[in-house]
Amino acid sequence: MQTTSSALSVEAMSDAPSPATVTLTARSMWRIRLARELPRYLLQGLAIVGLLASARYAIAPPRPSIMRASTPGQALIDRAGEGFASLFARRYLTWDSRHPEAHRQGLAMFLGSSMEPDAGLQPPESASQQVQWTQIVQARDAARGKRVYTVAAQTDASGLLYLSVGVLREADGRLALAGYPAFVGAPTSGVSAPPKNLREVEDKALETTVGRALRNYLARAESDLAADLAIGAHISLPQSTLALQSIEALNWSAPGRSVLAVVRADDERGAQYTLAYELDVVLTDGRWEISTIQVNPDT
Repeated sequence: MQTTSSALSVEAMSDAPSPATVTLTARSMWRIRLARELPRYLLQGLAIVGLLASARYAIAPPRPSIMRASTPGQALIDRAGEGFASLFARRYLTWDSRHPEAHRQGLAMFLGSSMEPDAGLQPPESASQQVQWTQIVQARDAARGKRVYTVAAQTDASGLLYLSVGVLREADGRLALAGYPAFVGAPTSGVSAPPKNLREVEDKALETTVGRALRNYLARAESDLAADLAIGAHISLPQSTLALQSIEALNWSAPGRSVLAVVRADDERGAQYTLAYELDVVLTDGRWEISTIQVNPDT
């Protein structure tokens, strides 16, 4: 019996689970602190970035970029092309039957071998015509590199004419005439339309300030005008001196910010004018001041 009991005890001990082992690993104290503090550092960093972004948007908010369609009406102005078309129209429409060679020579720089001399113009046998002024009044894109200009030309013999002139911009940048010109009609226009929804100015103090400012402005009295100007106002005086006779109408063009004054004035020779001036106004410490009269000379 004793032998059997000992055998069972040994067998039971062999079947019992072995005790768990514990492994100790040495770690640096700074790593332990970093692992514990890292989430807090990240949270604080995100908060600081957010505050900086908010301050940047408050100080200098982003401005939306405006994409403009490239259409004929919005095409960039080509001053060289305008001048080329205007010069051609002036030389084309200026002629004297007594000196035909002068007309031909004036057009030589525009014409190639494919075009007739004088651009196909044959003046009458006994007459002359002078161009007094020209003005580009319309431009449109016709084809790649080609733009068609409408030139208004005031002549002494035929009156006001409208000439359509095609101008090519060559690959190397040079300008060239794109064929013969054409006489056309004037661009569509209509009669003058007065501004709508204007409200009459009923502030007597503002009426007085506007009247005094315009009187000094038209008279080119710069030192007197300065008394009614707001701080930082820049005013460009007219070249000719006028005398204000009366204010015919004074209305708000932008309530509280700008007024439209219709006035009567005359010059030193006695010529009389009806003029309209828009003035930007500001109320400072209960007193009206002028910040702009009709134009801003700084823009």
